[in-house]
Amino acid sequence: MLAAVCFPVGDLDGYIARENGAIDWLYEVEGEGDNGYSDFYETIDTVLMGNKTYEHTFELADQFPYPDKKCYVFTRSEREPSPYVTFISGDIPEFIENLKDREGSKIWIVGGAEILDVLLKGDLVDEYIITIVPTILGKGIPLFKNDNPEKKLLLAMTKRYGQMIQLHYTVKS
Repeated sequence: MLAAVCFPVGDLDGYIARENGAIDWLYEVEGEGDNGYSDFYETIDTVLMGNKTYEHTFELADQFPYPDKKCYVFTRSEREPSPYVTFISGDIPEFIENLKDREGSKIWIVGGAEILDVLLKGDLVDEYIITIVPTILGKGIPLFKNDNPEKKLLLAMTKRYGQMIQLHYTVKS
């Protein structure tokens, strides 16, 4: 069974981006190496993201950054086919439940507070690996939206990368 993993980077007060979606503040922080990204990337075989995050990847990189993984993009509109992703416009929780029943490693929920919100409300996230950047934005796009169900988590590990701290939690059964 696949495990769905949330692996975001956020500021100290819980925002993943400025109100306009900008993440420039992330590049101003002293990290260490790739801040654990390569090690984490090797543990996943499936990538999930929303359409906004998918579009944003091409602003950050010249080519699609996950060509060696199964990648699904949730969208509300018609999209041209892509060699790297499968566009999904159906019921997100139902799709994820079916996906989690397959054999494999982990499902990575890439960015997108919208997708994470749907998965939280559907109790479909198994692990949270959250890297905290020592910045307080004061306002912006929150990692967690309002009115989520209460979740009890267990701290599995912490790791420091320069000025950042990574918290790895599993969902308490």
